[in-house]
Amino acid sequence: MLTRSDPAPASLLPALRSHLWFASCAIEFQHALLALGRMRRLQAGESLFVRGGADDGLCCVVAGAIRLGSVNPRTGAHRLLLYLEPYQWFGEVALIDRHPRAQDAVADLDSLVLVVPRARLEPWLDAHPVHWRDLSRLACGRLRMMVSATEDHASLPIEQQLARRLVLSVSNAGQCAPAHWRRRVRLPQEHLASMLGVSRQTVNKALRVLAGEGLLSLGYGELEVTDLDGLLARAGELELQAFAAGAVERPPVPGATGESV
Repeated sequence: MLTRSDPAPASLLPALRSHLWFASCAIEFQHALLALGRMRRLQAGESLFVRGGADDGLCCVVAGAIRLGSVNPRTGAHRLLLYLEPYQWFGEVALIDRHPRAQDAVADLDSLVLVVPRARLEPWLDAHPVHWRDLSRLACGRLRMMVSATEDHASLPIEQQLARRLVLSVSNAGQCAPAHWRRRVRLPQEHLASMLGVSRQTVNKALRVLAGEGLLSLGYGELEVTDLDGLLARAGELELQAFAAGAVERPPVPGATGESV
C-alpha cells in the first residue's frame, strides 16, 4: 500500500504516455519526470496546493480527480477552472515563472498525484535546457485552451459551450488519442456550472436539450455520450490538439540514452 509520498513506479510509464504532451516529449525527459517524481495520495476534499502558496513542482493526476480553481473569499464557494483527471499534467506555470500558485488544487475524490518537486526537477532541467521548451509547450497549450473557452463564453449559446466542454472532457482536454476517448463522464452538474460561469439550473436545462437530441444519457453525477459524432457536430469546430501546442513525434535528443537521469 502506498504511503502519502512514495517513489513513482516504472510501471506507470505506459499509462503516462496516453497523454499526448507527455508522449511527445523526448524519452530522456519522460524517464526523468518519472524518476524524479513522488506519488502523493490525497483524500477527497484535501488540498494539494493553495492559491498564493509556494510552487512545489510539476504535477500529474494518476487516479481520482483534481479540482483546479479558487475560493470566493466572500462566499467560500469554489470557482472551478479545470477538472483534471488521469493523466493530465498541471502546475507548469508556477514552475516556469517562480511566482506563487495562482489557483487551489483540491482532490474531488480520493486521488493519487505524481508530483515532481521543483528542488529535484529544476536542476535537472538546467543541466538539460532543451527540455524547458517542453514545459513551455504545456503552458502554451493550456493558454490556448483558456483563450478559446473565453471566446466561447462571449459568443456561443450555452448548449454549444456545454457540448464543447464535454468533448474536451471525453478527450482528456484533447490529449487522448480518439481510440481511447471515454463515453462515460463523471462530472457533476455543479462542476459544469462553475466552469461555464452559469447556474446549475441553466446547465441542467442545456443537458436535457442535448439529451433530447440523442447525444447524451443522463445519470446521477455522471453522463454517457450516446452519439459522439453528433456531439462533435454540436460542438462545432474545435481544435482538440490546441492543448498539445505542437505535440508531435520528435527525434531523440542527440546523445540521450533515454535510460538515465
